[in-house]
Amino acid sequence: MYRLLILFIMPWLLHIETATPVCSVALSHNGQLAGIRESNEKNSHSSRVTVFIDELLKEAGLEPAGLDAVSISEGPGSYTGLRIGVATAKGLCFAIGKPMIAVSTLQAMALGLARKFKLDDKDLFCPMIDARRMEVFTGIFDSKGNLLHEITAEIITEQSFQEFLKDHRLHFGGDGAAKCREILSKNPNTCFHDDFSASSEYMIPLAEERFIHKHFENIAYFEPFYLKDFVAGKPHVKGLR
Repeated sequence: MYRLLILFIMPWLLHIETATPVCSVALSHNGQLAGIRESNEKNSHSSRVTVFIDELLKEAGLEPAGLDAVSISEGPGSYTGLRIGVATAKGLCFAIGKPMIAVSTLQAMALGLARKFKLDDKDLFCPMIDARRMEVFTGIFDSKGNLLHEITAEIITEQSFQEFLKDHRLHFGGDGAAKCREILSKNPNTCFHDDFSASSEYMIPLAEERFIHKHFENIAYFEPFYLKDFVAGKPHVKGLR
C-alpha cells in the first residue's frame, strides 16, 4: 500500500508542445523538470518529436511503459503542428496503455511568462500565437493561470484590451506578439518579452494537477482546439492551376 502511494504521488509525465513553430518535449518527475529537448527549426515537428521522446527516456533510464501519462498541448495554434503532436501522443498512449492529458497552450504560456520573469502577482499576461495575416490567438490570464478574457482569434487594434490596461500592467509574449508591438506599445502599461516562446516545460504544473485529479482525455475521440477552421494554401506545383 505504501509503495503504491509513493508511485502515485511521484509520476513520470511526458509533455509534448507542437502548437507553435517550436518543437518541444519535456519529461517531468514528481512535478519537476527531469529533461527537455527543443528545436526552433522550421517544420521540424514531424522529424524531431519522436527523436526527442526517445532521447529523454533513454537519458532518464526509463522505458515508455514507465511513463504514468502523456500530456499534449491542445492549442490553439498551428493546424499541422497540433495534428503531429496529438497523433504522437495518442499513438504512444495506445501503445503503453497510459492516459493522455490535454493542457491549454495559452494557459501554459501565461504561467510560463509569470514564472520565467518573476513578475508581480497583480500583473496580467497575454500570450499570443501567430494565427496568420493580422490575427493572433490570444487570451488574458492572471498570475495563477485563471482566464480573464476568453481565448479568441483577434485582429489587434489600438482599442484591444483597454479594459485591462487601465488598471494593470499587461505582459505580452509568444510568436504572435511581435506584430502587435507597434499597435499596443503606445500604452505605458504594456510590456513585451521578445525572448519568450511556448515550451513544454510550462505545461508541467498544469499536467501534474490534471494527473492528480485524473482529468484524462478520451484518446480515441480527442481533437485539438483549433479555434479556426483549417484553410489549405494553393499548391505551388508547375502545371497545376
